[in-house]
Amino acid sequence: MTAFYHVCFVVPDVEKAMRDFESSAGVEWHEPQAARLGDWDYRIVFTKGGAPFIELIEGPPGSPWDASAGARFDHLGYWTSSLAAGTRRLADQGLPEEFSGCPYGRAFAYHRMDSIGARIELVDASRQPQFLQTWNPAGAPMPAIDEHS
Repeated sequence: MTAFYHVCFVVPDVEKAMRDFESSAGVEWHEPQAARLGDWDYRIVFTKGGAPFIELIEGPPGSPWDASAGARFDHLGYWTSSLAAGTRRLADQGLPEEFSGCPYGRAFAYHRMDSIGARIELVDASRQPQFLQTWNPAGAPMPAIDEHS
């Protein structure tokens, strides 16, 4: 029911993090985009070249992407064939839902995984076409959603 596709870092300065990744790991980036969720304005960017992507988010204090205490590894992102079923499964496994984008019209949820000090993000597969249009226009291969996991 899931397919891994990205790792995310929350950062106080998207451009600095992009430059550091470019010089240290040779990755290429799309242009950062401004976005809004609820009362929070944030900036987001993904690497070029297909999955697994690296995602950087620069969010304001109090947001789900608050980096006022410094940059951090934030989450591993997975497509899911059913957000509701995936959320129940993770909660039943002791990974409580920490934040849901659903009340804001976005089909994703973060679940806390204390053993790694970060979160698991489930994103409903219905959002994949929009993601691919924005962040993977060259059509690099994406992982298939495993209906048996």
